Amino acid sequence: MGEYENMLKQMFLKRILMFPNAVAHKCMLMLVFIVAVGVIYFTSKGCTKFLFSWRNPFARKQGEISHSEAPLNPATSLTETELRTKEILEKLNQLIPPRPFTHVNTTTSATHSTVSILNPRRTYCRGDQIDILLEARDHLGHRKKYGGDFLRARMSSPVLKAGASGKVTDFNNGTYLVSFTLFWQGHVSLSLLLIHPSEGVSALWRARNQGYDRVIFTGQFVNGTTQVLSECGLVLNTTAELCQYLDARDQEAFYCVRPQHVPCEALTHMNTKVRGISYLSNEEWKLFHRSKIGVEMMKNFTSIKVLPCNKSENIKKKCQTGMKTPFPSGYTFKRSWISAFCKQIKFNTMQDINDCLKRKLIYLMGDSTLRQWINYFLTVVKTLKNFDHHGTGLFKTHVLLDVERQILIQWKKHSHPFITEKLYSVKSENYIPREIDQVAGDNNMVIVITLGQHFRPFPINIFIRRVINIQKAIKRLFLRSPETKVILKTENTREINENTEMFSDFHGYVQNLIMKDIFVDLNVGIIDAWDMAIAYSTDEIHPPDYVIENQIVMFLNYIC
Repeated sequence: MGEYENMLKQMFLKRILMFPNAVAHKCMLMLVFIVAVGVIYFTSKGCTKFLFSWRNPFARKQGEISHSEAPLNPATSLTETELRTKEILEKLNQLIPPRPFTHVNTTTSATHSTVSILNPRRTYCRGDQIDILLEARDHLGHRKKYGGDFLRARMSSPVLKAGASGKVTDFNNGTYLVSFTLFWQGHVSLSLLLIHPSEGVSALWRARNQGYDRVIFTGQFVNGTTQVLSECGLVLNTTAELCQYLDARDQEAFYCVRPQHVPCEALTHMNTKVRGISYLSNEEWKLFHRSKIGVEMMKNFTSIKVLPCNKSENIKKKCQTGMKTPFPSGYTFKRSWISAFCKQIKFNTMQDINDCLKRKLIYLMGDSTLRQWINYFLTVVKTLKNFDHHGTGLFKTHVLLDVERQILIQWKKHSHPFITEKLYSVKSENYIPREIDQVAGDNNMVIVITLGQHFRPFPINIFIRRVINIQKAIKRLFLRSPETKVILKTENTREINENTEMFSDFHGYVQNLIMKDIFVDLNVGIIDAWDMAIAYSTDEIHPPDYVIENQIVMFLNYIC
């Protein structure tokens, strides 16, 4: 009985503590009812945005949020992007395995490696393929047992102002096959450059993915007459309170240390500078001395003679979006770019260009290598007039108009990361996927996209996620407007003497592989600016006007 009495006492006390009387019990029920009604009301008012932000692992102190709406199914969308990113990273890590070394002498040597022409002949015919076998050796003369060297193959005839890329096949055992298609007749010189040995490639890959802090972003906050500068970045390693600028749907994020007494919404401008941090060891840096980058491996080879041999050219279809782009995708001859996979129309006069552009709305989205198109159009097409869009410096939105022919050409920079010491506005900028979402689309609308150069100093997952988000935006565009044309311009090579750890062309090469892999099944046109830069031998981040002209001619062929 004692145990039973104790149990009754505990139940009684529990009931007294929870509901001391019937009135309290009724009050509790009413409170539950009021809370339930409140939840339903707030949900109907769209406050799920707030709830999603609260659940969002990014959500600490909210600053200016460009796009705060939650996706319909955030978990599924995020998982899909993460899985795709992980898959691409795994492929790349297999492609670029660790290659530790203790001394430069055990790395690939351009001088000691051997190069030989397979099945050499005295003369060749236009259209033939010539194959070169490379056996990589280290500075001690030992055969390399693994691949991964970053090579650049090119054929040229300077007198003819002709050039083309060669295709490199890595057998992953220290041997490489380098193939050249003999596109033109005449005396042709062959070149094979060792840009970086495989050990240098491995070091660059490891260093790139090690940190976000090589670049300092400085944000300018304006509040009335007060101007305050604050550190910003894709990732900030600080315990300070942060302003967060988030795109919840696409999981894009940018942060600034919150200035005192100034709201996060007061951020107006940005610029950057290099911090001077390196993740390479002293021994690894020896591989990136200027004398060791881009070393010729075919010094002792004489030019080969190519004859016409009355070979007929294959009949090619007119250039159009959706075509598979081979490598090399074309060649230069008398400084003109000639496509290897499609038939081009010539645009010899301003009238030809005007006829093509008539009634076109063209949106250029990307970096300053695409802004060069604006300068070219303004110089060549005299009927296009610059519309002052106002803004700050070179990186404001640029607009060209021809009211009579109803032509609009607009360039807008891509959003973070954007690296320049010059001040630029962040108030009107947007991530490219959001810009695409704002385009209604029709058969006279064209979007051109390029990005890459500004992503080179940052871990590769930033670039992969951005490209996946762009791909998704293009798919959404094609659902509402399948007739809209989309053109991708790949990034081009740049100066070799730049900060190699941050800006090596190896980083651009990897990003081009990613772009082509993600966009492989989309109905887009590809302008392979990388291939064109090698063919023209222009190692400049901003290629000369004659290269820009040929990029634009290829663009016009896709849209007209």
